[in-house]
Amino acid sequence: MACRRRKRSVAEALALRSRGISDVGILMRHNLNILRAAVLEEKRDFVKVWSKTSKSTISYEYGKIYFENYQNCYSCIDSKPQLLYKLPQRSKMEKIEDALLCQSPLENTLPAPSDHKPCLIALTANNRLYRLSADTGVKLQDIYLSPNIKFRYLHWDILQERFYVKSIQKGTPLSRQAGINQNTLMQLAIFNVFPLRIVGIMDIQKRVFGNSVTDVVLTQGTLAVSHGTKSVKLYSFEHIINKYMTKKLVLGELSPFHEGKTVGEAPFGIPLNIHVNDCPPVLFEVSCSDQNVQIGGFPWHFIYTPPQKKHRGTHHICSLADSILAKNGIQDMKCWSLETDFIYFHPDESGRIIHVGPSTIKVLKILSELNSSSPSEVADDFAITACRNPVRHVSVTSSGRTVKRIFQQLDDDPEQETFRVVEYEDELDLLAVVVTASEEAEGSAHVKLHDNKSGELLKSIPLVDTWDETYRNELFFDKETIVHIEEKKNNFCCYVYKLQARKN
Repeated sequence: MACRRRKRSVAEALALRSRGISDVGILMRHNLNILRAAVLEEKRDFVKVWSKTSKSTISYEYGKIYFENYQNCYSCIDSKPQLLYKLPQRSKMEKIEDALLCQSPLENTLPAPSDHKPCLIALTANNRLYRLSADTGVKLQDIYLSPNIKFRYLHWDILQERFYVKSIQKGTPLSRQAGINQNTLMQLAIFNVFPLRIVGIMDIQKRVFGNSVTDVVLTQGTLAVSHGTKSVKLYSFEHIINKYMTKKLVLGELSPFHEGKTVGEAPFGIPLNIHVNDCPPVLFEVSCSDQNVQIGGFPWHFIYTPPQKKHRGTHHICSLADSILAKNGIQDMKCWSLETDFIYFHPDESGRIIHVGPSTIKVLKILSELNSSSPSEVADDFAITACRNPVRHVSVTSSGRTVKRIFQQLDDDPEQETFRVVEYEDELDLLAVVVTASEEAEGSAHVKLHDNKSGELLKSIPLVDTWDETYRNELFFDKETIVHIEEKKNNFCCYVYKLQARKN
């Protein structure tokens, strides 16, 4: 008879770790299992503990809420959000336009103690890139980008490893004022983090990538170029660096291009050091209706919608290796609604796909045999369906006869239970689904927690504040905290819910 292994307590796991005994990585799993059980416990509720309004956009990232263009930062760690810091008042030219929160890797030894601390990378209107302490707001680093090119956006290429700063596009009044030539669509400035290092600045030129180029993004080490001809082309960014980088740059050191100038300091900034003068090899190309293609799954697949009118509303799932459509690879919700359905690869890295419609959430899996020439297959893993009642319309004929008939209703009708948001909480392995219905109360909403493996409904959390679907709403489910941010008539409001034991 096999002996069942007794589960260690958190205290026992800590004691083992202090003595250097291996097999203590289970401590984190123990802690998260305990937290998951507490979140799902029937005697605990999520209670609204705090709210705050603003005239400008409110942002939430990794337990921090940012107000007034990232000027004020509140921490959500305590039972109620607490003000962490408030930056000095800035002029309009120094306003923070975009930001990324960086969490430091614990396993690396970095040159300076400040490099280990979480930081906020902030882009200002006057082309400054600041590295601010995420806990105090103290300025740790100041980089000047360019006197000529107007940079506006910050995005991750590889999460917590590499990001890029994107300029405004050619043809806008700001770009003409900045003197961007007609051949250059935009510029990208690419940085590594931990520690913050410049990779380089590159031009996106129409004569190289084509006159039909409309937009460019960096994602997971590839340069994705969108064209007005309804196509997307992917290029290897590593190949671009190896072939087209002329000189390596180091922030704070003398520029290899201009004598006496320092890289990243005003008024010179960072020079262009990646000159793409011919078109790199295309890794992948697809024609799609919305210039949107997603890559993921195991083995690698991609999701897109063909540009032809007959394919509108469908999502095609194909093998990345040979572009062959998977069996059952055309997914169509056939929903009749104001808001379209959306589909994406599951962020839990399981290779699954989440397809969200107004009344149905389908989690799909990709089936593929190793070393087989047969196409892969898309199969249902599980589905979550909304509770719907058929709506009957009663009419009376001229003779007085009552006639009942069922008429077609919008799938996202506000009077019916409708799915609005799907959030994945990776540490608790839960799917948080925002469900609205106006039958009981105007704009009422619930957050329903489902098991990520089976789809089983585990808990339903009512939100005290209304959810008006005519305005933009965001919801973040972060362990024991729920943050709801709404925009309504040029006003923004943030509501915070915390897990609390139910009072008897």
